[in-house]
Amino acid sequence: MSGGSALSRPAAVFAALGDETRLTVLARLSHGEPQSITRLTRGTTLSRQAVTKHLRVLEGAGVVRSTRLGRESRFALELQPLADARDYLDRVSQQWDDALARLKSFIEDGGAG
Repeated sequence: MSGGSALSRPAAVFAALGDETRLTVLARLSHGEPQSITRLTRGTTLSRQAVTKHLRVLEGAGVVRSTRLGRESRFALELQPLADARDYLDRVSQQWDDALARLKSFIEDGGAG
Protein backbone atom coordinates (compact mmCIF):
# COMPACT_ATOMS: atom_id res chain seq x y z
CA MET A 1 0.00 0.00 0.00
CA SER A 2 2.56 2.55 -0.95
CA GLY A 3 2.13 5.56 -3.16
CA GLY A 4 -0.57 8.18 -3.22
CA SER A 5 -2.45 6.77 -6.22
CA ALA A 6 -3.45 3.59 -4.36
CA LEU A 7 -4.97 5.75 -1.63
CA SER A 8 -6.52 8.50 -3.72
CA ARG A 9 -9.84 6.80 -4.45
CA PRO A 10 -10.57 5.64 -0.88
CA ALA A 11 -9.37 9.02 0.43
CA ALA A 12 -11.78 10.85 -1.88
CA VAL A 13 -14.64 8.60 -0.76
CA PHE A 14 -13.81 9.08 2.93
CA ALA A 15 -13.56 12.85 2.45
CA ALA A 16 -16.93 12.92 0.69
CA LEU A 17 -18.52 10.83 3.43
CA GLY A 18 -17.13 13.09 6.14
CA ASP A 19 -20.15 15.40 6.08
CA GLU A 20 -23.48 14.75 7.76
CA THR A 21 -25.49 16.33 4.95
CA ARG A 22 -23.77 14.18 2.32
CA LEU A 23 -24.46 11.07 4.40
CA THR A 24 -28.11 12.09 4.54
CA VAL A 25 -28.19 12.52 0.75
CA LEU A 26 -26.58 9.09 0.32
CA ALA A 27 -29.16 7.55 2.63
CA ARG A 28 -31.90 9.01 0.45
CA LEU A 29 -30.22 7.57 -2.65
CA SER A 30 -29.66 4.16 -1.07
CA HIS A 31 -33.16 2.99 -1.96
CA GLY A 32 -31.85 2.36 -5.48
CA GLU A 33 -34.01 4.68 -7.52
CA PRO A 34 -32.36 7.71 -9.19
CA GLN A 35 -33.73 10.93 -7.75
CA SER A 36 -33.97 14.55 -8.80
CA ILE A 37 -32.71 17.40 -6.67
CA THR A 38 -36.33 18.38 -6.01
CA ARG A 39 -37.05 14.95 -4.61
CA LEU A 40 -33.84 14.92 -2.58
CA THR A 41 -34.71 18.24 -0.93
CA ARG A 42 -38.33 17.31 -0.22
CA GLY A 43 -39.02 17.23 3.52
CA THR A 44 -35.69 18.86 4.44
CA THR A 45 -34.56 22.36 5.30
CA LEU A 46 -31.86 22.17 2.63
CA SER A 47 -31.96 24.41 -0.41
CA ARG A 48 -31.61 23.04 -3.91
CA GLN A 49 -28.27 24.87 -4.18
CA ALA A 50 -26.96 23.22 -1.00
CA VAL A 51 -27.97 19.74 -2.15
CA THR A 52 -26.48 20.42 -5.58
CA LYS A 53 -23.17 21.41 -3.97
CA HIS A 54 -23.09 18.22 -1.89
CA LEU A 55 -24.07 16.06 -4.86
CA ARG A 56 -21.17 17.49 -6.86
CA VAL A 57 -18.74 16.50 -4.09
CA LEU A 58 -20.22 12.99 -3.99
CA GLU A 59 -20.08 12.81 -7.78
CA GLY A 60 -16.45 13.92 -7.76
CA ALA A 61 -15.63 11.05 -5.41
CA GLY A 62 -17.43 8.65 -7.73
CA VAL A 63 -20.06 7.74 -5.13
CA VAL A 64 -22.93 9.31 -7.10
CA ARG A 65 -23.57 9.57 -10.82
CA SER A 66 -25.95 11.86 -12.62
CA THR A 67 -27.91 11.44 -15.81
CA ARG A 68 -29.97 14.01 -17.66
CA LEU A 69 -33.64 13.27 -18.13
CA GLY A 70 -35.22 16.10 -20.04
CA ARG A 71 -34.55 19.33 -18.17
CA GLU A 72 -33.51 17.75 -14.89
CA SER A 73 -30.69 15.60 -13.62
CA ARG A 74 -31.30 12.38 -11.78
CA PHE A 75 -28.76 11.19 -9.24
CA ALA A 76 -28.02 7.58 -8.34
CA LEU A 77 -25.76 5.86 -5.85
CA GLU A 78 -22.64 4.13 -7.18
CA LEU A 79 -21.86 1.19 -4.92
CA GLN A 80 -18.42 0.16 -6.23
CA PRO A 81 -16.45 3.09 -4.74
CA LEU A 82 -18.08 2.37 -1.37
CA ALA A 83 -17.17 -1.32 -1.69
CA ASP A 84 -13.60 -0.35 -2.59
CA ALA A 85 -13.38 1.90 0.49
CA ARG A 86 -14.75 -0.92 2.66
CA ASP A 87 -12.14 -3.31 1.19
CA TYR A 88 -9.43 -0.78 2.02
CA LEU A 89 -10.65 -0.58 5.62
CA ASP A 90 -10.74 -4.38 5.80
CA ARG A 91 -7.08 -4.53 4.65
CA VAL A 92 -6.03 -1.92 7.23
CA SER A 93 -7.97 -3.77 9.92
CA GLN A 94 -6.22 -7.02 9.01
CA GLN A 95 -2.83 -5.30 9.19
CA TRP A 96 -3.65 -4.07 12.70
CA ASP A 97 -4.87 -7.53 13.74
CA ASP A 98 -1.62 -9.05 12.44
CA ALA A 99 0.50 -6.43 14.24
CA LEU A 100 -1.36 -6.96 17.51
CA ALA A 101 -1.00 -10.74 17.19
CA ARG A 102 2.76 -10.33 16.69
CA LEU A 103 2.96 -8.04 19.73
CA LYS A 104 0.96 -10.49 21.85
CA SER A 105 3.23 -13.36 20.76
CA PHE A 106 6.33 -11.29 21.49
CA ILE A 107 5.09 -10.43 25.00
CA GLU A 108 3.93 -13.94 25.79
CA ASP A 109 7.28 -15.39 24.63
CA GLY A 110 9.15 -13.09 27.02
CA GLY A 111 10.44 -10.65 24.43
CA ALA A 112 13.63 -10.91 22.43
CA GLY A 113 15.90 -11.78 25.08
